[in-house]
Amino acid sequence: MSAATQATAAAAQQHESDRAAYRATLVELARADRRIWCLDSDMGGLEKQFQAELPDQYLDLGIAEANLMSVGAALASTGLLPFVNTMAAFASARALEQVKIDIAYHALPVRIVGTHSGFSAAHLGPTHHAQQDLAVMRSLPHMTVLTPADPAETVRMVNAAAQLPGPVYIRLGRGPTDPVYPGPAGFTVGKAVTLRTGGDVTLVAAGSHPVLFALEAARRLAAEGIEATVLNMHTIKPLDVPALVHAAEHTAGLVTVEDHSVLGGLGGAVGEALAEHRPARVLRVGMADAFCARPGDHRTQLKAAGVSPEHVIAAARAVLTGRSSPSSTEVPSAEASDITKESAS
Repeated sequence: MSAATQATAAAAQQHESDRAAYRATLVELARADRRIWCLDSDMGGLEKQFQAELPDQYLDLGIAEANLMSVGAALASTGLLPFVNTMAAFASARALEQVKIDIAYHALPVRIVGTHSGFSAAHLGPTHHAQQDLAVMRSLPHMTVLTPADPAETVRMVNAAAQLPGPVYIRLGRGPTDPVYPGPAGFTVGKAVTLRTGGDVTLVAAGSHPVLFALEAARRLAAEGIEATVLNMHTIKPLDVPALVHAAEHTAGLVTVEDHSVLGGLGGAVGEALAEHRPARVLRVGMADAFCARPGDHRTQLKAAGVSPEHVIAAARAVLTGRSSPSSTEVPSAEASDITKESAS
């Protein structure tokens, strides 16, 4: 890591969100490498931070996400390294055909940066919620899929992504989150980070809130005499299968935690890998298979959908007792039922 990058990583400790850390890092990278371009879709802020300093490496395509991906592919085919910026929900749904055919099919080095992931656009409703993007993006050939745990890891991740040969999807939140790492740390694409070690159960988390929930759950479980390993699975594809196999062999089972649907995301990827390489008990803590139409902030909506430290604790206990799922008395089921009711209405 260069001195400049180390300085940016240190500064990232002061950023409140991974989105802010990403934008600062992108400017630094583009200063040093004129092949790096910023393609905007009226996201707000990039024109002040990036365009103001590097106008010749910036394009705003407006609210036209499909066109954004095609232009990014065209620029990448000429040898440039575009970072295309939009919301995660739009990158993985509205512009999916262009991501698939224009970018992934040709294995072009386009970095797709999807902000407002999961329920981080809570106030904007289901049209802007990204419950399916990990499932979509990891299914595309050639695509690397990354999601950081905090702003400092975002800096390391974006620097690493800039060096990768093919397309990359970087999944970011919107608002501020607490730091996970207290100081400098390493980062390797495809290699999970062990944040805590325990011999009873393994909690595998991806993304800022899920990693924080897993760490909180592990601390509370320790007070009960249950020791949990916590893995930050920042790379969804390529997945760190050896780390998962080790967890399956040395603990009673695994609990996955994600700000994404229980279908097809981190939980799906972990379940698929272990079914093939080392079958083990896996319980998934993720969003219920329903739209969320209720108002609320990010954490409130996650809890209502089935993602909270309490849900992680209940799943860990269920793994250890051999049950296939937590009992109804172990999780805040009333709020969880609200999401289904309101989504159906």
